[in-house]
Amino acid sequence: MSHHRPVVVVALLLTGASCLGGSTSALAPLPPGGHHVLFVGNSLTYVNDLPATVAAIAESAGDTIRVATEAGPDLALIDHLTGSSAALARISQGGWEFVVLQQGPTPAGICRDSLVLWTKMFDPYIKAVGARTAVFMAWPYAGPLEWFDDIRISFQQSAAGVSGVFLPAGEAWRSALRADPTIALYGSDGFHPSPTGTFLAALEIYERITGRDVRTIPPKAFANGRPLALSEATVRLLQAAAHDANVRFPATVGQSPTNAVSATVAGHC
Repeated sequence: MSHHRPVVVVALLLTGASCLGGSTSALAPLPPGGHHVLFVGNSLTYVNDLPATVAAIAESAGDTIRVATEAGPDLALIDHLTGSSAALARISQGGWEFVVLQQGPTPAGICRDSLVLWTKMFDPYIKAVGARTAVFMAWPYAGPLEWFDDIRISFQQSAAGVSGVFLPAGEAWRSALRADPTIALYGSDGFHPSPTGTFLAALEIYERITGRDVRTIPPKAFANGRPLALSEATVRLLQAAAHDANVRFPATVGQSPTNAVSATVAGHC
């Protein structure tokens, strides 16, 4: 998978030392309507700094999303649970509204079953501090658009298993690729996101967290938390794709999707 240097992003103002008991938050107070979001994942989260990009979109739209990240290369959710990051300690700090869980594109079979199980293992820690589990759907390796179906079902089942929030970032990618097959969402390795791909995923997450239609916000693009040079037409296409994904795939999965198995494996555990 990834061989990028791990990047841990902390974009939160702390009021004091971390409290790991979960009873007292060390996070700075939010303005009315603000959100604290913790991201737990791997290189699909830290390449182009997805969390900071979500925060930058929010700031440009007059909203506040303060973020923190626990991420490292090649980490599946089980790795965070078994000590490869400080994710559990960071969750226990408290004060979060959402904890976003991300791992690589996960196909049917034992990989899907493991993703569902690991999400259920995380969920009690998240609920203990009054937060909600949010499950970030990744995208498959570059290839046929049909591959997205198998990946989506894995993350939908994972969210449904804990009554969590489904974040269909991968489906936002598919919507954009359907609208313009030439748009460069993938990086050079055909797996990690380009800055444009990260921006699109961030748009989907921003809309789901805030409930604000991204088609109504300014046509400004960001990656790595900084402005990204994209044409207004491209930004509007990406905003429409993010909104389309959120409309078609609700935050709460009412019934666990069919446990389909693809003939082609489009991802990995």
